[in-house]
Amino acid sequence: MKKEDKALLIDSLVEKLNTYPHFYVVDVTALDSQTTSDLRRACFKNDIKLQVVKNTLFIKALEKVGNADFEALKPILKNTTGIMFCQVANQPAKLIKSFAKDHGDMPALKGAFAEESVYIGADQLSTLASIKSKNELIADVVAMLEGPVNSVLSALDAGTTIHGVLDAIEKKGA
Repeated sequence: MKKEDKALLIDSLVEKLNTYPHFYVVDVTALDSQTTSDLRRACFKNDIKLQVVKNTLFIKALEKVGNADFEALKPILKNTTGIMFCQVANQPAKLIKSFAKDHGDMPALKGAFAEESVYIGADQLSTLASIKSKNELIADVVAMLEGPVNSVLSALDAGTTIHGVLDAIEKKGA
């Protein structure tokens, strides 16, 4: 590969690292062409960008971004590496888990950068899959806030006076 082509590829990787807040590093060494094609289709359906990269070029892209957290990812860049870029932190982990059920534990997770943290090793897959997305967290907060409001509204619908509702709230707090 020419030096100019390598520079363009590194710049492309840097742009993706700056665009996508999360990425997963997976080992795609043992995947045949059909399985790789299936993985690419699954990634496309889930809004995940999959790119197979040369380890040395990806290391240079990580260095060019200059995030100190990325240093921990350098030692895992061995064999054939695929990078999964995404907007939702847990989406690739869920995809890898479901894909591995049908394809014999492939692709194998090497590491990830999700929610501003580095995860190393395949044993982190369950942890990554359990990370809640921003929308899931917002839904949880809304549900927690909605409970007390619904209680007050149902009490009012039942014909309870405001004074009775305030007394009930006061008794709960005491």
